[in-house]
Amino acid sequence: MVSQTFKALSDPTRLRILHLLFHGEHSVNEIAEKLSLLQSTVSHQLRFLKNLRLVKFRREGTTLFYTHDDEHVIDLLKKSIEHASHH
Repeated sequence: MVSQTFKALSDPTRLRILHLLFHGEHSVNEIAEKLSLLQSTVSHQLRFLKNLRLVKFRREGTTLFYTHDDEHVIDLLKKSIEHASHH
């Protein structure tokens, strides 16, 4: 599981998605628009992150809203960003 978590965090697109979800809940369309990504790309990456239980979703009608689901991973992400900004 640890190696899969690091694999998830090693992908720039997944990092951008997790960083966005750290700041709040977003639909697939909102994520795609805010990050200038294709909806299919976002859906694929969210599926990967959901399988690792790093994100969760709720359904409102036909729209899925995603948010982060693992505070430990978000803390790791924040610390990594802080560390990188010092160099």
